[in-house]
Amino acid sequence: MLNTTIAASFPHIPGYLDSASYGLPAHATSAALARAAHDWSLAKTDPYALDASVDRMRAAYASIVGAQPTDVALGGSVSQMVGMVAASLPDGARVLAVERDFSSVVYPFLADPRLNVTLVPLERLVDEIRPGVDLVAVSSAQSCDGRVVDLTALAMAAHSAGVKTLIDVSQSSGWLPIHARDFDVVVAGAYKWLTCPRGMALAAIRPDATWIRPVCASWYGSDDPWGSLYGPDLKLSTLGRRLDTSPPWQLVEAGAIALETLAAQDIHAAYTYCTGLANDLRAELRMPASNSAILSVTGVEAQVLADAGVRASARDGRARMSFYIYNDAADVDLAARTLAKTALQHA
Repeated sequence: MLNTTIAASFPHIPGYLDSASYGLPAHATSAALARAAHDWSLAKTDPYALDASVDRMRAAYASIVGAQPTDVALGGSVSQMVGMVAASLPDGARVLAVERDFSSVVYPFLADPRLNVTLVPLERLVDEIRPGVDLVAVSSAQSCDGRVVDLTALAMAAHSAGVKTLIDVSQSSGWLPIHARDFDVVVAGAYKWLTCPRGMALAAIRPDATWIRPVCASWYGSDDPWGSLYGPDLKLSTLGRRLDTSPPWQLVEAGAIALETLAAQDIHAAYTYCTGLANDLRAELRMPASNSAILSVTGVEAQVLADAGVRASARDGRARMSFYIYNDAADVDLAARTLAKTALQHA
């Protein structure tokens, strides 16, 4: 059952169905961000002390995605983390990805002329995993319409064929259960469903994925970052943090609070609740049920929904709506009434 106390720790903005674009912060997250800005303005920021906040982020993200804290690397964006994976592949490597997946998942591979990239429809992805493919990269939930890949089948197929794996969980972390150690890399932009301030990404790196090179190697990739400020000795960690880039000091305490708030929520309960709300709206629209908290509809513009008090986003020619733990049945009703009224107006 959903923890209503956790859900109540977030603001409720009626009709806000756009967590797939930008998650709402818990009240404590907003307060932490304000404190960080205030401390900065008074020269009270203590970078040394903020290492503890980064460690808390690692632990909470690991809990959410089914990893260990030592697996987790901190970066600035998904594309940066994916770019390190792309740069770590050998010349001529074959990469399998999905047509119309989010650009940050595929662009780092497409932009590397050393790599051979094959794009297939999502429904064919698992069947195309076979010996000779070096890496498969995919979003667990598609940004444009919320379709969810069968992660269990993907992990089994990749393991059987000896294929490396990169999963972008930016559109599912927080509501879709996952076992991160089934994959080489599980990365998320933290500002969507993870409800952190924008400017951070986290990646769970499987311990045996030593093939990933720290292309953006920094002082913070050391187990003793403050003792690694100057060269020439290379002191990178052997853990996931070897891929770290420098933390954004004004964000990490708010990020730690945001992730700890979500980590306290049972992920299976969140999955049932969020997909349940989305399926309630699908039922109202006579759409088939789905295993996704994201749905998209044709024939209506996101601005039309906004004018009626429903915050959605325009993606791939459709209006995309997403349901999270701070949404409720009233949001379903508002969206259903608005979409019904729009349909009548265009009948």
